[in-house]
Amino acid sequence: MIRDARVLRAGFVPREIEHRDAEVNHLSSVLDPITEGEPADTALVTGPSGAGKTCLSKFVTERLREEVLDIETVYVNCWRNYTRFRTLYQILDELGKTIDIHRQSTPHDELVERLQQYDGPRTVVILDEADQLENPDVLYDLHSLPQFGLLCIANSEEDLIARVDDRLVSRLRASEHVRMDKYHVDQLQDILAARVRRGLDPEVITDDQLRRIADAAAGDARLAIGILRTAASAADRRGADRITDEMLLDAASDARDTIRQTNLDSLTPHQREVYDIVREHGPLGPGEIHDHYTDAVDDPRTKRTVRNYLSKMTQYNLLTAEGTSRDREYGLVDPATTSPTQ
Repeated sequence: MIRDARVLRAGFVPREIEHRDAEVNHLSSVLDPITEGEPADTALVTGPSGAGKTCLSKFVTERLREEVLDIETVYVNCWRNYTRFRTLYQILDELGKTIDIHRQSTPHDELVERLQQYDGPRTVVILDEADQLENPDVLYDLHSLPQFGLLCIANSEEDLIARVDDRLVSRLRASEHVRMDKYHVDQLQDILAARVRRGLDPEVITDDQLRRIADAAAGDARLAIGILRTAASAADRRGADRITDEMLLDAASDARDTIRQTNLDSLTPHQREVYDIVREHGPLGPGEIHDHYTDAVDDPRTKRTVRNYLSKMTQYNLLTAEGTSRDREYGLVDPATTSPTQ
């Protein structure tokens, strides 16, 4: 049943991006100066989870590499590399410049100096989930280096700008901004159909079933592809010649659980502490959460940072936010309340 499992993975970058022509052209034009050996403007790509921000960014930068020989790209997931050291180290590691760097003893300044001395091809650095950076000084480090083009991916512009100091606020606000909205049902159905054509045998799933997946995913391409992948895997294991409605129902629940667990596992230690406080004591307002949090950790972050944590976890469907900004309370998302594919 499965002809090409790669296209069913969330991280797969297709040869063509469905329904994002305007965004592809916009981001390509922003990065175009680097193909001429000129510094590229900093680019900011924002949108909700599952809008295709990462896929778009990788697609455009890979296309640049195909067109121009002396261009490199470096991708950094800032949820996994959320400290300044980890981010700088990951960039240098991708460039093959981490010889003699000791994770426990090398100072940040030495990492920055190595980037300053880098004389290889011009490089586009993609900082995915850039609003997860504990120390946004790394943005300043990279912004000042003309040999690097900077592409920041975040859920919202304000969440990212709220983290930086005055040196960068005006620069980020003036940067080129590619805004991405949630997909419509028809668009998600087209995305799924394209992956089915390449990845599955003919006639294993109907157009109506694809539409129900798209509707259940509520604009989230990552969830939609996850449901399709899970259902196809179940059918393949059972030796079935088609995906049944029962398989789709099970797949919808399993895909949501998988994504939720992945998001939980990606939380930084301080974010996980905040999540656990809401899980144990919620619903709670931000002030109450911060009070519990400061009692629980030795080096608590500021109230503003904790509010950013809460916003991030809400965007990733780990927490609910009820009420206005003055009386908002946060609680856990109940997985049982999400709508199945039926």
